[in-house]
Amino acid sequence: MISHFLKLEWKQYFRSSHWQKGIALKIIMGFFVLYFLVAFLAIGVGGYFILKKKFPEQDPLQIVNSFLLFAILGDLIVRYLMQKLPIMNIKPLLILPIKKTKLVHYVLGKSAFSFFNILGLFFYIPFSVVLIKEGYNTAGVLGWLATMILIIQSSNFLNFLINKNNKALIAIATVLVVLIGLQKFGVYDVVSFGGSIFDYIYQNPIFSLIGVVVLAALYQLNYKQLRNQVYLDAAVSTKVEEANTADLSWADKLGDVAPFIKNDIRLIWRNKRTKTVFLMSFLFLFYGLIFFTNDTYAKMPAMLMFASLFITGGFTLNYGQFIPAWDSAHYKMLMSQSFRYRKFLESKWVLMVAMTTILYFLSFPYLYFGTDVFLMITAGAIFNIGFNSLFLLYSGSFNRKRIDLTKSGFGNTQGTSATQFLIIIPLMLLPMLLFWVFNKFVGHNSGFIVVAALGIISLLLKNYAMNFIEKKYIKDKYAMINAFGKEA
Repeated sequence: MISHFLKLEWKQYFRSSHWQKGIALKIIMGFFVLYFLVAFLAIGVGGYFILKKKFPEQDPLQIVNSFLLFAILGDLIVRYLMQKLPIMNIKPLLILPIKKTKLVHYVLGKSAFSFFNILGLFFYIPFSVVLIKEGYNTAGVLGWLATMILIIQSSNFLNFLINKNNKALIAIATVLVVLIGLQKFGVYDVVSFGGSIFDYIYQNPIFSLIGVVVLAALYQLNYKQLRNQVYLDAAVSTKVEEANTADLSWADKLGDVAPFIKNDIRLIWRNKRTKTVFLMSFLFLFYGLIFFTNDTYAKMPAMLMFASLFITGGFTLNYGQFIPAWDSAHYKMLMSQSFRYRKFLESKWVLMVAMTTILYFLSFPYLYFGTDVFLMITAGAIFNIGFNSLFLLYSGSFNRKRIDLTKSGFGNTQGTSATQFLIIIPLMLLPMLLFWVFNKFVGHNSGFIVVAALGIISLLLKNYAMNFIEKKYIKDKYAMINAFGKEA
């Protein structure tokens, strides 16, 4: 029966019109997947030796164990935002004499082979092989490896239980931030506590069986939840939900763009894909920690500028590149209304600028790394507000692909075209190149000044730029209506 299900999915995938339309994007996504797999494999193989060389007096396994607690919580957050729920088109199968239990077990079993589950194995398995080769206790390493695999699968099924609960995401993120804060400010040694748990499992591999119990319990909870939904009447019935409203009267102070701002806020919060973009923008705040805490990047100032742009530009870059495709579902209706197109575009600009400003204020803790780092972040924020926001509005006039807002953002290439890849060049490489040239040949502060100056100049020329952008949108108005009217 399982082989039959696999054949059906194989035929469905390759006979779909999306396969022929998006083959180029699938190839690009395939390269990205391959890159991550190779990167994790390289870290798994070489991680032991790198840690041994950098920390010769410490045990590499204990170092890894010390940070696993943070990694597990971080993995849950990433899964919540990016991982797709187990999906199978089971409606046509519900009228056939197939046991519902087999359908449910197949769907849950299929989720065990998610990219998120496989990616971690490319680190843990090679790392374990190296540990055994280096003389570590084989039983202890295998017990440790089994625990990590069980934690990966448990995270997979836990994510399916909490995926639609925003409070769960906030709770996990809060716990992670609190633990990092306790460790950073020396209130409690979270690193040693977390490390001792996994060290104990290595020393007593029998305790890895606890993971089997946890995984079985989570699997059973998912099974019961999904089994109760596998009925034909539930599958074809229309789900009626009560719309939640929020008081957005404060937006009225923004003038003529207020109605559009309100609609954008509702659109972002009520739809899965836009909500993912919004929440992910706050994760980009931590992007700088990868670069500013690594001495290697101190000799690569252009890469530090790259990180600085992402810290405050997470929302602008991810939301802006799909304007106006976010409104594609109701674009025909929108264009039939009596309003000036300029107001519609300005509402998008205000939203991007407001989020960049909020993220900038939230980036103040980076002062801990010094004024030079914070000046770089400030220059990046000004560049995002001035240049990037306007450039993304202009590039949006070339978008011709409809977006289904109810679908997950990760692994979803819907609405993506070559345009999204081409616009990254001026958005990222231009400020990096300017900063590198002036920083190297003129002086350190000149790099900040030039990048910020380009943002300020763009901001001063906003009125002229918006007039030009408005004309481009009006010119392509009917081409967009036609394109967005087609099924994605």
